This record gives sequence, C-alpha cells and structure tokens, in this order.
Amino acid sequence: MTFLGIGLLDPFSVLKMSNILFKAAVLQKQKEKLRLIDDLKPPKLKAGQVLVKLAYSGVCHSQIMEIDGLRGEDKYLPHLLGHEGSGIVVDRGEGVTKVKKDDAVVLGWIKGSGIEAGGCCYEHNSEIINAGGVTTFNEFAVVSENRCVLVPNNIPMDIAALLGCAVLTGSGILTNTIQPQKNTNIAFFGLGGIGISALAASKLYSFNKVFAVDINDDRLELAKEFGATHIINPLKSCPVNFIKEHTGGIGVDYSVDAAGLTKTIEQAFDSVKTGGGLCVFASHPKFGEKISIDPFDLISGKKIIGSWGGGANPDTDIPKFSKLYCDGILPLDKLITKKYKLEKINDAIDDLKSGKVIRPIIELDKSIKNLNNMVNK
Repeated sequence: MTFLGIGLLDPFSVLKMSNILFKAAVLQKQKEKLRLIDDLKPPKLKAGQVLVKLAYSGVCHSQIMEIDGLRGEDKYLPHLLGHEGSGIVVDRGEGVTKVKKDDAVVLGWIKGSGIEAGGCCYEHNSEIINAGGVTTFNEFAVVSENRCVLVPNNIPMDIAALLGCAVLTGSGILTNTIQPQKNTNIAFFGLGGIGISALAASKLYSFNKVFAVDINDDRLELAKEFGATHIINPLKSCPVNFIKEHTGGIGVDYSVDAAGLTKTIEQAFDSVKTGGGLCVFASHPKFGEKISIDPFDLISGKKIIGSWGGGANPDTDIPKFSKLYCDGILPLDKLITKKYKLEKINDAIDDLKSGKVIRPIIELDKSIKNLNNMVNK
C-alpha cells in the first residue's frame, strides 16, 4: 500500500499507519539510468533525524557526475541522490529542536546548525538502499537536522528548492567569498544554475563590466537580464582575448568558473589581471583530471581558490537571498525553465546534460504550500 499526495492534510496521520511506502529514484549502477521504485520503506528515525515529505527537488550537475562515474568508484551503491529540495516536516527524531511538524523547510547539502546525524539506510524487498545526510529524488526523505532550514515567508516551494544549492553556492561566491570592491570588472564562465545565480548576485555590486561566457546562445541572452554587459560564446571567439581586449589588455579583477571543466577553470584564471586578480571555481572536473597554470602568474599576484558551497551559512544566507528574491533583485524564477514528474527524472537529467534547461525541477508534490508565517522562528 502506497501513501501519496497527502500534502498538508495531516502528515502525522501517515505515521500512525503500519507502513509508509513511497517512490524514489535509485542509482543502482554507475553509467546507467536511475531506477524508479514505488515501495521504498523509511527506517525508524534516530536522534537528530527529520522525516520530510518533499514538494520539489532541483537537479545539479553533481548528480550527473555521480551517475556517470566521474567522481571515481562509488562504494555505496545502490543509493539515493539529490541534494537540494523543499518540503514539509512530517516527524522528527529525539533531540531535534530546529524544526517541528508542519514546518516548510529547505533541504540542502551544506551543513547548518543542528545535529549531524549522518546517513541512513532504507529497506526495499530485503535490499538495503543507502542515503547520505540528505536526499531529494524521493517523495519522503530522512535527513539530518543540520540539512534543514525553515522556508522564509512568501517564498514559493519551487523557488525554495533552489536555495538548497544553486543559489547558496552561486550567489554565495560573490557575497561570501569574493566580496568585490566597487568599480571593478568580473567574468562568469558557465551559466548553469550556479553560474546564473552567481551572475545574478553581481547586481548587488557596482561593477564596471560584467562578462558572461557560455556555449549556449540562449543562456547568453538570458545573462543580459541578470546583469551581463558583455557576452561571449567561446565556440566563436576566445573568451580570454575578448576579455583582455575590453579591459585595456589588463583582464578582470575577478572571475568565477561554474562550468567545472579544466579548460574553463584555466581560462577563468587566465582572464584575471596580474597583481591581485582572483579566480574562484565552484565545481570540479571529473575524477583524475588536473588543471594547468603558469606558476609565474601566481608569483605575479594572481590568485585562484576553490569555493565550498559559496562559503554559505544556510541559516543566515537562505533568509538573505530569499529577501533579495522578494525584492526583485534575484529573479530566480528564470532559472526554472521546466518541471518534471519523478517518473521523468531521467529525462530531466538528459536535458540538463544537453543544456536544454538551466536547473531542472522535479515536482514531487505541488500541493505542499509554504505556511510558515515568519522569516525566522
């Protein structure tokens, strides 16, 4: 017996039933399509764990890398996937104080305050399905308390899902990692969910020139709406040469790479000026690949660093970025170009791979609404 689509009617009534069975997408083997099962069984909650009924989930390139084996050997197969989403709290384990029944929550991989309860195991026909501290390609999820943040007031649940990774990482790179000075120049390489979110945050600062680099012309046109003053398709012209030509041969003060390729990281680094230029990259190439840079650039004052989730603190940054969305500064609606049912999750992954969508959204239960009545409780 499967209990689906309960929305906000009475989440705790589910717990009174003898069994909860739900749909989930499982990575059974690397380099294969996700397997959809409809009778996954959650474990009994341990201390620090929260049971959430999902409303929406985002799909990130990180999941593509896991599926395609681009992060090396996977020792936890079979397992669940997904690390950004939104939903409603159904139950909580011992010691959980951050959230309570009926709270609308953002789920994300970046750890905030609360208990780190680790991963868990689900049961399916005597088979064990592994899961980390948060998963979102499933109708219900057992997650650690520290992966939950209350959805701020007035934020739709589909937008809330983006706050779990894309926005925290992308916009966080500017607000937390770079903290740019006035009247400077910046370049963004790769305009997926993280890249566009980073570009959107450029509106918060007084940049002279904002360069956007991507092989997708539609995304480049969209980049203009997010604050880009110059767009570059690297299939048509060299982005490093273009940037230097339009900065008097100097280069930009800052660059952000969100494409996750060795070539784009190198180009982003090459595009910053000597004597203080900073390159920040947010994603990484496939396992085993290395970037190549000239050591002389480093002793000449160029800098390159990686960003772990935009240096974000979910508990403070989610309310901050939510307010910017409500104020019309971060047009996050434009990141959502298509929604998919869980049964079509492999189509969503394929569309993300091919560049047809910026951030696929998996619709798990659109009836779930944000009824939180305060920005912070």
